[in-house]
Amino acid sequence: MSTETIGGHQGPPAEGLRAATIGHPVRTFVITGIAMFMASLDNLVVSIALPSIRESLHAGLSGLQWTVSAYTLTFAVFLLTGSTLGDRFGRRNLFVIGLAVFTAGSVASALAPNIGVLIAARAGQGLGGAVVVPLSLTMLSASVRPEKRGAAVGAWSAISGLAVALGPVVGGAVVEAASWQWIFWVNVPLGVVLLPLAWFGLTESRGPARRLDVVGTVLATGGLLGVVLGLIRGGDVGWTNALVLAGFVGGGVLLVAFIVWELRTDAPMVPMHLFRGRAFPLTNFSTLLMSFGMFGAIFFLSQVFQTVYGFSPLGSGLRVLPWTGVPMLVAPIAGILSDRIGGKWIVTVGLGLQAVALAWVAEVISTKLDYAALLPAFLIGGTGMAMFFAPIENLVLGSVRRDQEGIASGVNNALREFGGVLGIAVMGAVFSATGGYGPTATKSADQHFIDGLIPAVFTGAAILAVATVAMWLVPGRGAGASQLGDDSDAHQEAEDVAQGVGGPVEGHRHQETATATA
Repeated sequence: MSTETIGGHQGPPAEGLRAATIGHPVRTFVITGIAMFMASLDNLVVSIALPSIRESLHAGLSGLQWTVSAYTLTFAVFLLTGSTLGDRFGRRNLFVIGLAVFTAGSVASALAPNIGVLIAARAGQGLGGAVVVPLSLTMLSASVRPEKRGAAVGAWSAISGLAVALGPVVGGAVVEAASWQWIFWVNVPLGVVLLPLAWFGLTESRGPARRLDVVGTVLATGGLLGVVLGLIRGGDVGWTNALVLAGFVGGGVLLVAFIVWELRTDAPMVPMHLFRGRAFPLTNFSTLLMSFGMFGAIFFLSQVFQTVYGFSPLGSGLRVLPWTGVPMLVAPIAGILSDRIGGKWIVTVGLGLQAVALAWVAEVISTKLDYAALLPAFLIGGTGMAMFFAPIENLVLGSVRRDQEGIASGVNNALREFGGVLGIAVMGAVFSATGGYGPTATKSADQHFIDGLIPAVFTGAAILAVATVAMWLVPGRGAGASQLGDDSDAHQEAEDVAQGVGGPVEGHRHQETATATA
């Protein structure tokens, strides 16, 4: 039997915390799981469709970069805001609104007559996804008993991993069978069906009223947009262009203002005190660099099989599958090993393997396909990704106090998304400096693309090598906890139980923020 409200339970507080749930667990899992799968699948599906989008809409490199980055950037910025709005105005209400926005963005993307409209529609999808993904985990976590919550969250994470693994294949199959527009149209019937199911099938709940950091959200959005604009446009029009310089200067000023504001406001979007010590900042720095190197490289490698080697979208997706599919097999093993020897070393080795994989690809790739030479690198890269993603959440949560776990996880996921945006922008600039699309007076189109791809992927390998060193410098097992003070954790937890705080949601804040790979 489930309870419909949070707090105010009868009997001993600890017993109430164990018993209270919100909503039907199976119904909640099905509805939120499908919605999260749809949002998580979208990004990698789009990556495999980029060559078709480039030809259909006559887009250049910057247009393709924004097609991916518009979604990821809005997702990163509004990830924490979505959870806050759900706590205040109702999680089911915001979940349905986010799902509607994502579905409407899918329609607009499918109907886009030019690259500018597609970019704007993708930003709308990212805004909807930033609400749907974290709230799906919040409501799922609240709907199951604490003793079964780990299994439920594990199943939720497996769905996210399945979306990543199948993204290139699903995208390739849809583009090949129909057109690139259909990678967006397939979201629409799912969204239309899920909207009434979510409204009538999910139980409304709210969290503690938290003040929305509007100023911080505006400053972060403007600052990140300015920097990314400068990086993407600089490769096209030159680094001394007025718009590029304005983006860098304006974005930098806004980001400094964001940090100053977050240090001073009473309700910060990103509490800056989390970055004291070494464990939390170094772990998050490694996360940002991992996304920078790996997803920046995937942006180009997902195109090379179609653009240079002439494979169909489905054929390209199948050849990328060893990279994206291996994590589904390796992640459970990595999780078991991290419990035995510590997550730090699993993540460090995983980052190193990803650096080796990208360096391998950059070294052997050419205009003549030798897939047998690329396959080991893809398998190594996929293994490295699994070794990173399996333990990283526990490392982040272990670096902060228990009452800070929800916001810490959100910050980590937002930085991971932003790392992907930076990687696409910076590695795109490297690509355009030495290569590009189409033939030149002295190079074929294939050679021109490969000449840009090689230094871009080497850049990703170097960034991942830096991430490996940063993770190696993270304090070992137990160091983070000793720096924070276990007494404060125990005191906070005892105080929460004594006051009857939060019921099934507030008692498990570390499970509220999404760990999706969008």
